Amino acid sequence: MEESLMTQEHKIFRNTFRKYAEKEVAPNIEKWEELGFVPRENWKKLGEQGFLCPWMEEEYGGYGADFIYSVIISEELARVGALGFMVWLHSDIVVPYIHTFGNDEQKAKWLPGAASGETLMAVAMTEPDTGSDLGAIKTKAVKDGDSWVINGSKTFISLGEQCDLAIVACVTNPDAEVPQRGISLVVVEDGTPGFTKGKKFKKMGFKMSDTNELFFEDCRVPLGNLLGEENRGFLYLMQKLQQERLLCSVMAQASAEVMLEHTLQYCRERKAFGQAIGSMQHNMFKLAEMATEIEIGRTFLDSLVMDHISGKDIVKRVSMAKWRLSEIVNQVAYDCLQLHGGYGFIEEYPICRFYRDVRIIPIFAGTNEIMKQIIGKMMGF
Repeated sequence: MEESLMTQEHKIFRNTFRKYAEKEVAPNIEKWEELGFVPRENWKKLGEQGFLCPWMEEEYGGYGADFIYSVIISEELARVGALGFMVWLHSDIVVPYIHTFGNDEQKAKWLPGAASGETLMAVAMTEPDTGSDLGAIKTKAVKDGDSWVINGSKTFISLGEQCDLAIVACVTNPDAEVPQRGISLVVVEDGTPGFTKGKKFKKMGFKMSDTNELFFEDCRVPLGNLLGEENRGFLYLMQKLQQERLLCSVMAQASAEVMLEHTLQYCRERKAFGQAIGSMQHNMFKLAEMATEIEIGRTFLDSLVMDHISGKDIVKRVSMAKWRLSEIVNQVAYDCLQLHGGYGFIEEYPICRFYRDVRIIPIFAGTNEIMKQIIGKMMGF
């Protein structure tokens, strides 16, 4: 984020978290990718430092910070190449469901652990046959006495293996005239009988994040685990997707910026035919094109962040940002790797990891095709 938009406190926080990321995150990336997850002790370290859910009130373990702090954390993790350390998902996507729609008892029970790193959370929307079509989900929650009985399955769930609780989108009114109006959010805690976690997926990128299937077979949870009002779950999901897509845009922009930094340095140092490869006209033009696209993206993104903080409806523009910036970051990854030549294909070079990690950004949080559909409908079509 441009420094002109940050207070002195923001700048101090960036410097503090940057040092943390360089010392505690960067040296562990290779190990975490081999493990396929970030160990819980590292989540707890984040919590001890106040880097999880900084926006949360002090009574729950946060310090009431604004959204810029969350942006800084996501940018700095991207800077060290740790896109798969999904702090942003836990802190700024999943936990806000509890914070916004939970009652006082639910907040007191679950939020402190979310801030400390003791309680990791996942949101379970996607199913094997639904993809982006949330209105077509089949997982059902049926009332039985003082419980909900859940049956169904979810897939592609990030933090699915480690999560201590999952916020599960379920059909609670199968007879609803509009399917979206029959969906509720139900919280399922790890260890609940009938709730099982499938094997981790082996992914192309984001290798340090655990992603897997979740299964529910006569899974019985208290009626009090309903989040918010019954049959309003789809509306709740839509309300939170604005911030999720904004954070995807932050991740894309920050990744593009750091890839260009690495590539500029490489192109200045690498010599061919007696000159730095960056001074060759074709390569120079490529670098100029990338720098221009990235500069425009930064201006657009920062305006969205400030509008989001001020409470404006940015659904249309954030959909534009999510699809466009995720396309730009993938083009930047392609061009930067090409400029690295054979070295770009070697894991020791950061561009290699970025190349495989950023490919998911046009897919998750709603595919770019869905983003264009949203934009088109908001244009009156």
